[in-house]
Amino acid sequence: MLIEICVDSAAGLAEAVAGGADRIELCSALALGGLTPSHGFMAHAASCDLPVLAMMRPRDGDFHWSATEVEIILNDIASARAAGLSGVVLGASLPDGRLDEPTLARMVAAADGLDLTLHRAFDLTPDPFAAMETAITLGFSRILSSGQALRAEAGLPLLQALQRQAADRITLMPGSGITPENAGLFRAAGFGEVHASCSAVAASSEKVQAFGFAQAGSRRTDARVIRALRAACSADQT
Repeated sequence: MLIEICVDSAAGLAEAVAGGADRIELCSALALGGLTPSHGFMAHAASCDLPVLAMMRPRDGDFHWSATEVEIILNDIASARAAGLSGVVLGASLPDGRLDEPTLARMVAAADGLDLTLHRAFDLTPDPFAAMETAITLGFSRILSSGQALRAEAGLPLLQALQRQAADRITLMPGSGITPENAGLFRAAGFGEVHASCSAVAASSEKVQAFGFAQAGSRRTDARVIRALRAACSADQT
């Protein structure tokens, strides 16, 4: 199975490479679900020897973008291209949660030639099967999804149903709560890719936390966890 690791720091990127990740989702603020990384971080990540896709999400919250936010995303797509990244991770919703096809079409056109992942805006759609057909029509390579559950393990039945409908037209990539302990479920179900943070609790001083520069329990990408996930995803595991 291909392992995609989401990272939000240069240290996390180095851990992902050292741990044996196959692809990187580049973000800032993973504690908020991942926001757009800086141009400097994109440029740095382009020098690693792995495919890197940058998250295009200018703020936390929902995925119903204002006209100004759409322009920001289009400019950030241009930044990812200029940095030499492999692709981008996109999503846009209407107020009722359906995919905003016209807005996504603008973003996809701006990202022409780049690898495209539809992010978990998909998990808020009222009809995921219709949303998948929209993603296919727009030309996305894959959909990152938890099967509309808080964790992908709970959403596995829907993910399997979506995979059957996809019929090799698009890749379903399970994500959210993927660990070395449950990765075998997704391998056994026939998924070819998984998305994970593979993080561990990071140490930070009480003073740093008191000033609000870090939160207690903050997590960081850990190469040891990635290696464990790699072992769990190996084809020779029983």
